[in-house]
Amino acid sequence: MSRPERQNTPQNYYDDKEARKYNSSSRIIDIQSEITERALELLALEPGRRALILDIGCGSGLSGEAIEEAGHAWIGCDISKDMLVVAAEKESEGGDVLQRDMGQGLPFRAACFDGAVSISALQWLCYEDSKAQSANARLMRFFASLYTVLRRGARAALQFYPENSEQVLLITQAATRVGFQGGLVVDYPNSSKAKKYYLCLSFEHSYRVPQALGREEGGRALTSVGVTERERVKPRGRKKGGKREQVKSREWVLAKKEKQRRKGLDVREDSKYTARKRKDRL
Repeated sequence: MSRPERQNTPQNYYDDKEARKYNSSSRIIDIQSEITERALELLALEPGRRALILDIGCGSGLSGEAIEEAGHAWIGCDISKDMLVVAAEKESEGGDVLQRDMGQGLPFRAACFDGAVSISALQWLCYEDSKAQSANARLMRFFASLYTVLRRGARAALQFYPENSEQVLLITQAATRVGFQGGLVVDYPNSSKAKKYYLCLSFEHSYRVPQALGREEGGRALTSVGVTERERVKPRGRKKGGKREQVKSREWVLAKKEKQRRKGLDVREDSKYTARKRKDRL
């Protein structure tokens, strides 16, 4: 499966002008703040306790401000020097920043963070940096280092914008390969503008991802999908003309459609006609 090359990376796209625009646009500030608050909610931090949060792809520090407002300390890393210059100018009392490409791994000591968030950054790892820096290699380095720097019991909530279902699969597979438990939470799945993807990770084998926002009455809203989930409903077979024909029951079809929805694919709504056998054409 080929990957697009990284023609516009955060490092060369967010120059000083672009970085400062993020701190002058009230719309961008509000969106970043809202997403960060949701990510912190998904971490389910201990109430009343000041936590140390890792902000991956911290940019100009908008997400860091939201973390501070929630009463926590933070350390942010980003590949863009111009973004970090703007963040440093704020002279935050509860946070600090450093330049780092997350695809090269996170340069922190083991088990030092109480949680991790990332806002609109994870999708950049799905692009090829070079033949020697494949998307899969970068993702594996990132998740392996994230697994190391989080203390046991900590969680991560990584919001991102996947370009397609292949990127969702690439990211979730890398997370589970290093040992994470968890899943994908998709808020407002039926809205083209409000839809947000959050990869929620934990060390706990019994961990269940939180409920997604935007559940509609009478309709299907994607709530979560475990990164280690396997399809449990198998089709039964029967022999026909010496070959085994797959008999796809309604239950199997519904389970298959649900799995496709969890991958972020567009799937038709269920109806009374779902899995109904069509009459043979003449």
